[in-house]
Amino acid sequence: MDRRLVIAVLFSFTLTLAANAQDGPKNAVVLIIRHAEDAGSGDGISPLGQERAEAYKDYFLKFTVDSKPREPQVIFAAKDSKKSHRPRLTMEPFAKAAKLQIDTRFGNNQSADLAADLRANQQGKVILICWRHPYIPALLGALGANPTTFLPNGKWPGAVYDWVILLSFDQDGRLIPSSSRRINEHLMPGDSQ
Repeated sequence: MDRRLVIAVLFSFTLTLAANAQDGPKNAVVLIIRHAEDAGSGDGISPLGQERAEAYKDYFLKFTVDSKPREPQVIFAAKDSKKSHRPRLTMEPFAKAAKLQIDTRFGNNQSADLAADLRANQQGKVILICWRHPYIPALLGALGANPTTFLPNGKWPGAVYDWVILLSFDQDGRLIPSSSRRINEHLMPGDSQ
């Protein structure tokens, strides 16, 4: 009997912790994009990808959400790998224009670590993250968002480069579903309408 009571108390405590869990950074907006178009070979971006990276300068310098300016104050890009420098290369033109550093400490499989860093150090900010598309669903999950809410079948399609996932967080760091959404960028000819 005592054993069942202890288990019930522990289960209740675990549910309480989960209900009060902080998903993301308090009072923050997180913008997640995929890196620009791949080069045919190598670790870089294509000429079209470079055009998109350049277009991000004005796009994010003038970024608004519901008519409110939301220029990113912090930039994260997935760490360079042997096969891809694309996230960092995508962010370099905007970072230079905004006079911001690009934080590249976190690799593809470190979504939980990145989310923990955001919760600990990036409250009240607009945060821009450029990531590799196969790993974006895990990043969304680490920030308390359901990938299927923002991505078809919970996956970022391989041919899509023109979305921004916007996640809004309240004063407790909880995701605000009504203020979170997927945005079509409309930056380049052929982008999603």
